[in-house]
Amino acid sequence: MTRPDDRATTASEWWRGAVIYHVYPLSFSDSNGDGYGDLAGVTQRLDYIKSLGVDAVWLSPFYTSPMRDFGYDVSDYCDVDPVFGALADFDALVARAHALGLKVIVDQVYSHTSIDHPWFQESRRDRSNAKADWYVWADAKPDGSPPTNWQSVFKASAWTWDARRRQYYLNNFQSDQPDLNVHNAQVQDALLGVAKFWLDRGVDGFRLDAINFAMHDPALRDNPPVLGDAKRLRPFDFQHHIYNQSHPDIPLFLARIRALTEAHGKIFLVAEVGGEQAESEMGLYTRGADRLHSAYGFQYLYADQLTPSLVRACSDRWPDQDGEGWPSWAFSNHDAPRVVSRWSKNRDEVAFAKLALLLLVSLRGSVFLYQGEELGLPQGDVPLESLRDPEAIANWPHTLGRDGARTPIPWVADAPNAGFSHGAPWLPVDPTHRMLAVDVQERNDASTLHFARRAIDLRRRLPALRTGGIRMLDTPEPVLAFLRGEGRDALLCVFNLGARPAAWKPDGDWDVVEAFNAPLDLSKELPGLAGIVARRR
Repeated sequence: MTRPDDRATTASEWWRGAVIYHVYPLSFSDSNGDGYGDLAGVTQRLDYIKSLGVDAVWLSPFYTSPMRDFGYDVSDYCDVDPVFGALADFDALVARAHALGLKVIVDQVYSHTSIDHPWFQESRRDRSNAKADWYVWADAKPDGSPPTNWQSVFKASAWTWDARRRQYYLNNFQSDQPDLNVHNAQVQDALLGVAKFWLDRGVDGFRLDAINFAMHDPALRDNPPVLGDAKRLRPFDFQHHIYNQSHPDIPLFLARIRALTEAHGKIFLVAEVGGEQAESEMGLYTRGADRLHSAYGFQYLYADQLTPSLVRACSDRWPDQDGEGWPSWAFSNHDAPRVVSRWSKNRDEVAFAKLALLLLVSLRGSVFLYQGEELGLPQGDVPLESLRDPEAIANWPHTLGRDGARTPIPWVADAPNAGFSHGAPWLPVDPTHRMLAVDVQERNDASTLHFARRAIDLRRRLPALRTGGIRMLDTPEPVLAFLRGEGRDALLCVFNLGARPAAWKPDGDWDVVEAFNAPLDLSKELPGLAGIVARRR
């Protein structure tokens, strides 16, 4: 029985167990034919997003930007880049989403700006201006080399020389993405002002990009090297990133963000946390009532195969203890190769896409569904001459890069550019995606799209899937089984992650609620790539 106070808590914590649809606006829908997706295009497709049964939309950056990193290099936090439209288009999007019952989450990029941001232009002018300490500046070593050995994610040294200041500035990503000095209280105040600007425009949550890069070691100590046989494709991979990120004062800034958002009501705060310290940082950033609500990392996003041990390990990191935050999970996003291409391993891609969808909605936590995941899109094929991702271009051909996960969504199979745009798209449409277009799948009741709606609806209908606890069961590889919820209301979730049939029988009597590629009788052998959700008889 649900008590009135339980209902109030559920309403205020709408994000707990929510399914959040991740939109990468550049590649979602182009309303004006210039080849770039825009906010008006997203608004035109909100009815489709609503039809999936999701709770919220997360928008990747649409702020003013020179687009050298496609929006994650912000030059004006409080305006919309003309590529995406104008502030009026954002307001219209929020109004339409709210009318449909959808929450809106936006990215906040607090670790760095674009080199074109007015803050940086003032900061680099000299060493005595009002914003001289708003970015991370340091003198060269006596021989002219960078202040530390820190390496950037995308290229080599994390330091770039600036002749105006005759100093180096820190850039943990690209050289035209200088790092903000978030130790500076004035910088924190300015970023909180950015947050308030978007809160006042009606957003329902923030996803904090690369937040563990927001503060550096002021003592500028060198990072230690990675020893042994570690895989090294970039200079970044040669060291442990202890001093250029993950500073222990970051949670104090997160507490200031939480205090601001608490004054605006039911605001969801989720952090993106990557790197070798991600496990401890996700816990640190979400522990207690004055931190973020949730965090997600790259455990699934960078895993090259899906195994029961991976799922168990991810679940074990969030043991549901007092004061603990709430996990979030993503199998695909704009920074990682699509899940079907990473995990299917030459198996039936449609079957694997459905299996992954059922598993995702069965996990304890909130889940992010990346645009096209509901269609079972594989990684798009982008030839070298069409690449736009600076990481892919810099490291070709040794990293897949991100362009293949960002190719345009196919809406209409037979339309020019698969219905994404009337103009030449910024990234090419993969021809193999046309057969997976929305219009094709809408006409096929057995499609991945229809199965995605069933899976999301299952999570909405069964509270144990949305907010219940999780307990892993002992199973032989490649069978994964766990319980969601407690007592008579518990649900059994069983998956054969292998390609061949596997035998496993649960204790007790169960009735199947949802099944994919599986028998209704749980005493029978599980076919390969089978998934089952069942309730107690």
